Amino acid sequence: MAEKIIIDTDPGIDDAMAILLALRSPELEVIGLTSVFGNATIEVTTTNALRLVELEGNNAIPVAQGCGQPLVLPLGEVGTYVHGEDGLGNTFLPPPKGRPLSLHAAQFIIEALRRFPGEVTLLALGPLTNLALAASLDPEAVTLARRVVIMGGAVETHGNISPVAEANIYNDPHAAAIVFRAGWPVTMVGLDVTTRVVMTPDYWNELYRAGNTATDFLRAITPFYQSFHDQFYGMGGATHTHDPTAVVYLLAPELFGTQNLPVYVETQGRCMGQTVVDWYGQWKDLPRIDICLSVDAEGVLDLIRERLTKPIEESEDETTVD
Repeated sequence: MAEKIIIDTDPGIDDAMAILLALRSPELEVIGLTSVFGNATIEVTTTNALRLVELEGNNAIPVAQGCGQPLVLPLGEVGTYVHGEDGLGNTFLPPPKGRPLSLHAAQFIIEALRRFPGEVTLLALGPLTNLALAASLDPEAVTLARRVVIMGGAVETHGNISPVAEANIYNDPHAAAIVFRAGWPVTMVGLDVTTRVVMTPDYWNELYRAGNTATDFLRAITPFYQSFHDQFYGMGGATHTHDPTAVVYLLAPELFGTQNLPVYVETQGRCMGQTVVDWYGQWKDLPRIDICLSVDAEGVLDLIRERLTKPIEESEDETTVD
């Protein structure tokens, strides 16, 4: 039986790739997308979530709009310098046909957990604001989640939005602290593994040669993302593989090495957003989470390639990208 998942997301170029990967994986049943601020404003990320469910005929999957700012902090700079003003590489595609639900994302999460107790995995690809709000509004619903898998954090490597912090945690550290302490099983797929999974220009070109709706879409939106990686990291057209790696963890956890460790999230100051592991138990009462610390990068890339390049039956409702 396919694993029911809600993808909490801030699309985002790598979010888009991750969502398409999940939708093309029969092991997963995507029962909803919930949008959050992060890579762009909430209005933009919600619009992009709708575009992505419509792209290959998944129009029946609901999209619920969530939080447009952090729980405590003011809204800072969103990630349009990485993903473009439209969140999709400045392609400025036509508007989607659908509309988001009238239900807030946090309430959608709560209702799904109660409707399918023990069955729903929450896959968080952006700031954890929606999940934290759901946990705060209905703590009992937390006990009904199958698990929570987040793309976020950095333990044995440096940050990407600051020297010590990963962007999703940094963008709402108070929410991350709540999610880590809520009591549901949490796995962190962070920069320790996602920066080791590198898509080279040759890899991208191999995807594009498939010439299907998903890879044509990626061909259009990815150059902006490649340009950022080249300007910031000097990667020469290669990119890190953040959000899709978290999807692969759901599909093939054997490709990852994890440890269950206590984690503290710094919520203020210069080190805000840092995920600090208490390796020797020197701080008391910290939540323990599973942290991915090693990865078979080639195995991850092989699985992404296999899923994204396969042909699927086209739908009359698909969006095409020239």
